[in-house]
Amino acid sequence: MSGAEAFVAALRDPARAVPDGLTDPAGRPAGRRFDIYRNTVAVSLTEALIAGFPVTYALVGDAFFRAMAGVFLRAHPPESAVLQRYGGALPGFLEGFEPAAGLPCLPDIARLELGVRAAYHAADAAPVDPAALARCDADTLMGTRLRLAPALRLIRSAHPVATIWLAHRPGGPALPGADAAAEDALVTRPGFDPVVTALPPGGGAFVAALMAGDPLGRAADAGEADSPAFELAAALGPLLAGQAIAGLDESGGLP
Repeated sequence: MSGAEAFVAALRDPARAVPDGLTDPAGRPAGRRFDIYRNTVAVSLTEALIAGFPVTYALVGDAFFRAMAGVFLRAHPPESAVLQRYGGALPGFLEGFEPAAGLPCLPDIARLELGVRAAYHAADAAPVDPAALARCDADTLMGTRLRLAPALRLIRSAHPVATIWLAHRPGGPALPGADAAAEDALVTRPGFDPVVTALPPGGGAFVAALMAGDPLGRAADAGEADSPAFELAAALGPLLAGQAIAGLDESGGLP
């Protein structure tokens, strides 16, 4: 192991000894100074996680989150100098983190929080005029592909993740009960701030098909196959309200 690798390994793991050769300005072994530096790095990364995953933090509490963060940051050190980007691996980590098994929604909540963060930093896109859809005849409309805004994110979940996220916003709904239905969450950015919406039945399959490049008719078929309660107008509503449709491509058509 090189000196740099030993330094990073010791920085990530408080059980490791201070790497050989580190000294303070007086030439003495830098044990205590290194411990302080190591602790400062761990605290900074933990605070970055708390800032990036506030709902996850609120659900588990301060003590649990900080203990979990200590395990996470040793397994997943930052890959960027920008701390706001830290935590991309947290949802997958939570799936295998046994102490969090009692909150099975937690990985998807973390995914939703990542989606909100990504939407906030995504490129701008001018929304299409909703009247453009109304001007299409039925056949043309069903063969039209929708160009979606870069900020759009979809989180499909077996848990009521949108309602849980919204419950932690000012004026949000009450936290759902244990028997609450699954939800697919849509993240859009109609203004400066992302908006989270619980999609109606079949809406997740519909949006997923649009994101895959399917024309509107095929996407509607996917929504109907996912839920007999699917309604095209209800599924399009959050996309239009969230200004998530950036253009129309009427050239594709249905085969």
